[in-house]
Amino acid sequence: MIVVDKVSKYYGAHRAVADLSFEIRAGECVGFLGLNGAGKSTTLRLLSCLLLPTSGRISVRGLDVVSSPHEIRKLIGYLPDTPPVYLEMTVTEYLDFAGRLRGLSGAELDKRRQRAFELCSLQQVARAPISELSHGYRQRVGIAQAVIHGPALLILDEPIQGLDPVQIVEMRRMIGNLRGEHTILLSTHILTEIEATCDRILVMHEGKIAAQGTEEELAARLKAHRSLVLEVRGALERVRAALASVPAARDVQLQQRGPEHVHVTLRVDDAAREQVAAAIVNAGLGLHAMQTQSGGLEAVFLQLSEQAGRSLPPPQAAVPITPSVARDASQVQS
Repeated sequence: MIVVDKVSKYYGAHRAVADLSFEIRAGECVGFLGLNGAGKSTTLRLLSCLLLPTSGRISVRGLDVVSSPHEIRKLIGYLPDTPPVYLEMTVTEYLDFAGRLRGLSGAELDKRRQRAFELCSLQQVARAPISELSHGYRQRVGIAQAVIHGPALLILDEPIQGLDPVQIVEMRRMIGNLRGEHTILLSTHILTEIEATCDRILVMHEGKIAAQGTEEELAARLKAHRSLVLEVRGALERVRAALASVPAARDVQLQQRGPEHVHVTLRVDDAAREQVAAAIVNAGLGLHAMQTQSGGLEAVFLQLSEQAGRSLPPPQAAVPITPSVARDASQVQS
């Protein structure tokens, strides 16, 4: 569905994305994960033909974003971070307007509108002015306009933002109903939403892809999700001294839970687990329990961001846009 090949985007001297390369298969639900300013929204706008790349190539279903932007837009449904709704319209009026923009009319428009109502659970507010809707319902209307023409690719930029817990659950269910029917790209800051809805994750950091894969693949590669939890009998300072003798032990946290009971959490590679156990026993302390605990996607994301921050080069100077791309840019804007 999507091929991104060595794409960079500059705003003047500022590099928003740098040398991006990834592919997304048809039918996948892929999550974009990253801190504010990581380049997620810029990447989504490039894929939506709202921006042109400074360098590199992007294709959607084999069509190039520079030479065939209008054809690509017909394949895409896009919800930006702020829903593009007209407050003075009713929900039905707005969806009819969005459908006509997509070339729908007559019975086909009626059919598509009804389908959008069902997917986004909007039947009860069909005649309500959008100005009277809650933020959660406006988000639903934004998704409805994105899916009304049955796009092959659905791009959702922060669809969960500002929703309450009940609305988040409803939005998660809605996105689940859209899976399979559309290829979905989902950008969000909420890690649990990535875990609950996405097949695969692209982690961005300072304009680059820091890593990509399923949560399990990333965790297995980084071993970031593995924390070692121990229950130790002995004085806290003796436990601290024993663990200090294991160089591989990181992020050691000790909690006194009784006169001779210390709860320990630390990060360590699998190969060093025996060293931790030996250090405790050789210090004359009692090792009552030791188990591996998963920290989930949050731990993976934090470690990826740390590693990416250490490995990324400093920002480069802006790359001049080529005359051919500049000419195509004027065509797209017109």
